[in-house]
Amino acid sequence: MLTSHRKQQLLSILKRQGQLIAKEVSQAMGVSEDTIRRDLRELAQEGLLQRVHGGALPSSPAIADFAGRERITPDGKVAIGRAAAKMIQPGQVVILDGGTTSRQLARHMPLDLKSTVITHSPTIALELINHLNVEVILIGGRLFRHSVVAVGASAMEAIAHIHADVFFMGVTGVHPRAGLTTGDYEEAAIKRALSHAAAETIVLASSEKLNTASPYAVVPLAEISGIITDRSAQKSLLRPYEKLGITITRA
Repeated sequence: MLTSHRKQQLLSILKRQGQLIAKEVSQAMGVSEDTIRRDLRELAQEGLLQRVHGGALPSSPAIADFAGRERITPDGKVAIGRAAAKMIQPGQVVILDGGTTSRQLARHMPLDLKSTVITHSPTIALELINHLNVEVILIGGRLFRHSVVAVGASAMEAIAHIHADVFFMGVTGVHPRAGLTTGDYEEAAIKRALSHAAAETIVLASSEKLNTASPYAVVPLAEISGIITDRSAQKSLLRPYEKLGITITRA
């Protein structure tokens, strides 16, 4: 079998099954595990999958820069942001993650809502300038330009003193096996700290992020209470998360 044809088969299996186990695939194709691992390594270098121990998972498409991510499923992100904004109750202390979907959440918060918003994203803080009843607390640190958020030791220190009601988290990948993932090691640590600083965590994930994975784990699925996704998400994709007792909102 030609290498190119074998790689296409691997991608087809990954798309159909949501994961790929190298040993099983090598036996089915009649080639060595070393051959399959080499194929997976080359496909991962092309950004077509995410390698994990024993095989591979679908790679998240949400790896572009901030401007590029704003062009991915824009209508879905608006719907998710609107649905999330409705969940915020007056008087709550809310943590808003950075990112394009969180930006839509901030844009759809009622102008008369009284609450406190904590964020490490200057972009989110600017969206709330005209929300005069919202107290905005901006966490500082080193600017991670890809997501336009603060990271680093000073950000972690500030987060350690926070006890919020809810954290609306953005991620690049949501997968039943890999949990919640993102593309940068330091950003993953900040998201994890923010999640632990809130009584509950709700994940904002447009449909293209479901059943995909990125290199760095944030928190396992057991540590979140809800996922808000867009209406185009297939029910079959959502079923594994519902079985875990996670509340799914299709906006």
